[in-house]
Amino acid sequence: MQRIVKGDKVRVISGKEKSKEGIVLSVNKAQKTAIVEGLNIVKIHQKPSQQNQDKGGIFDKEAGIKLCKLAIVDPKSKNGISKVKFIMKDEHKVRIGRKTNSPINKAGKK
Repeated sequence: MQRIVKGDKVRVISGKEKSKEGIVLSVNKAQKTAIVEGLNIVKIHQKPSQQNQDKGGIFDKEAGIKLCKLAIVDPKSKNGISKVKFIMKDEHKVRIGRKTNSPINKAGKK
C-alpha cells in the first residue's frame, strides 16, 4: 500500500509551492509524482486541430509534484506526517499517523 493515495490532503514540504496544501487528484507510480489540486500550475501551448475541436492557445494545467516533496496532513494536529504505519482492522489495512495514532482518511471522508 502506498503512503500517498488519491484523495489525500497533502502539504508541500519544499520547492516553490512550499507550505501550501491541496488534495491529490492522481498518483503516477512509475514517475513517482502526484498531481495536487491547485498547485504547480504550468502553461500549456496547444495548436488548433480538427480532432480536439479546440481553437488552440495557452492554457493552465496542474503538473506533477514528486512524492518525496509531499507530506500527508494529520487530521488531528493539522501538521504534516512524514511517517505512516499500517495496521489490520476488520480485515483491511488502515493508515495511522505515528505521532498521534489517529487514522488517516481520504479528504472529505470520516
